[in-house]
Amino acid sequence: MLVVVYDGVRLLDVTGPLEVFAVANEQGGEYRSRLASPDGRDVVANTGTRLGVDLSLSSADARGATLVVPGGPNWLHTISDAGLLDQIRRLSGQSARTASVCAGAFALAAAGLLDGRRATTHWELADQLARRFPLVEVDSDAIFVEDGPVITSAGVTSGIDLALALVEKDLGAETARLVAKQMVVFLQRPGGQSQFSVRLSAGQARHELVRKVLDAITSDPAGDHSLEVLASRAGVSGRHLTRLFHDEVGTTPARFVEKVRVEAAQLLLEATTDPLDVIARQVGLGSPETLRRAFTRVLNTTPGRHRARFSGVPKDR
Repeated sequence: MLVVVYDGVRLLDVTGPLEVFAVANEQGGEYRSRLASPDGRDVVANTGTRLGVDLSLSSADARGATLVVPGGPNWLHTISDAGLLDQIRRLSGQSARTASVCAGAFALAAAGLLDGRRATTHWELADQLARRFPLVEVDSDAIFVEDGPVITSAGVTSGIDLALALVEKDLGAETARLVAKQMVVFLQRPGGQSQFSVRLSAGQARHELVRKVLDAITSDPAGDHSLEVLASRAGVSGRHLTRLFHDEVGTTPARFVEKVRVEAAQLLLEATTDPLDVIARQVGLGSPETLRRAFTRVLNTTPGRHRARFSGVPKDR
């Protein structure tokens, strides 16, 4: 396992996968992880934490190894470092497989390693990756994407998901399950990046009216949030509110309401043993069937699968 590091690299992008491989070794794995920097010197991560480095990139040999390229907040600087990209390109050509974590996908793309391939990155960066590198097919919702010998993962903690997938491929599902259990993480998350906080992902709308409507919806998911009611509360027409939502949030009021209700249902599924009909009513979705359809649209999973993975309560049929 050869991990590319550099000043400003995001710490968890590095340590998350390393921890997975270390725990896998406790279960019989034989991973050997080495950190390589451009000049062979220790680097300082984005947190200010110093990372000990084993060797320089130029002296590294990745034949038969997995090359891991973490990301960092200043990915623009990373992709402008021609020497770093040359070494990533060289080492990837030697390696058995190449993986990126979060914004590390930009380095792979800048090195030409994602041309004609499907890839992912943090959901906030997906549009920028697609615009800068039009030869890359960007999947903005996937937790990780494997396309041939190249695997890319989404934001930060998804490096753990990616590493678990590699352990499963190398050592089998049972070992990967034991590693996940030891680390108290999920072997495979249901849904995609869209499962993260709806209100946070909507951002801080510029228009105060939109902010108030967003906050009102998230504070009471089960409330009456029809377009007519929302517009009346805001003192504008339904058409005008829809246009504001499109400009500020990138979706419709109805779609946002559905996402908020699904997120509220997720929390209840994880924290309670209430049946689906009770949960559906509590979050404003009315019936188990409506709840299931909403989960499928928003998270590409079902309430039962979510509950089974996150709380251990038996799935719905």
